[in-house]
Parts: sequence; C-alpha cells; structure tokens
Amino acid sequence: MAGSQGPAQRLLGAGKRLLSSLLATGETRLRLAVLELEEERARLVTIALLAGLSLILLLLGLGTLTTLIIVVFWESHRLTAIGASAAVLLLGGMLLAAWVMRMARQRTLLASTLKHLALDRELVEKHRDSDH
Repeated sequence: MAGSQGPAQRLLGAGKRLLSSLLATGETRLRLAVLELEEERARLVTIALLAGLSLILLLLGLGTLTTLIIVVFWESHRLTAIGASAAVLLLGGMLLAAWVMRMARQRTLLASTLKHLALDRELVEKHRDSDH
C-alpha cells in the first residue's frame, strides 16, 4: 500500500495543482498585457509622427490659401476676406479639437486584458457558486 495516498496528500496535491494553474493563468494574462502595451506604444508613436507631419502640411497649406484669398480680395474686400478666412480657420480648429477630445476619451489601453480578466473572474465565481 505504498502507492496509495492519504487524504492529506491528495489535498496537498490538489492545492499544488491549483496553485500551478493559477500561476499559469496569471502568467498568460501578464504576457497579454505586456503585448498590448507594446502594440499600443508602437501605435501611439506612429500616430504622433503622422499627426505632426500632417499638421505641418496643413498649416503650410492653410497659410498659403489664406494669403491667396487675401491677395485676391485686397482691393475690394480685404477686411472681409481676412475675417472670413480667420472664421473658417477657427471653426475648423474647434471642430477638430472636439473630435480629438472625443477620441482621447475612448479607452483602448489593455482592453483585451481587462476583458479576459473579467471572464476569468466570472468563471471563478460561477465555479465557486456551483460548489456551494
């Protein structure tokens, strides 16, 4: 009967298996979080570079267009041309700022990790409730 195990040994073995399973699940979730952070960092760097370049090009284009409009209407309606150009630029800037603020409020960081952790919690709670 050397191969048989007592209740304490079975309980200890089950505890070790449970701990091993919890550690493996935790490691998987941590790896997922790290991967998401790396992807998010790369995406943010790309967005920042493209946004900076597009801003430079837009500013140059708007400056040139504004100058052209003012020069065309210099003799007849210079103040109207300056005011209209300023109003269009300010309105466009405010609309873009509102759009950027709305995008900035969206939460995407670690969304997949949080979703999987919530699923894990639900499964543990369901399993715990079924044991009672």
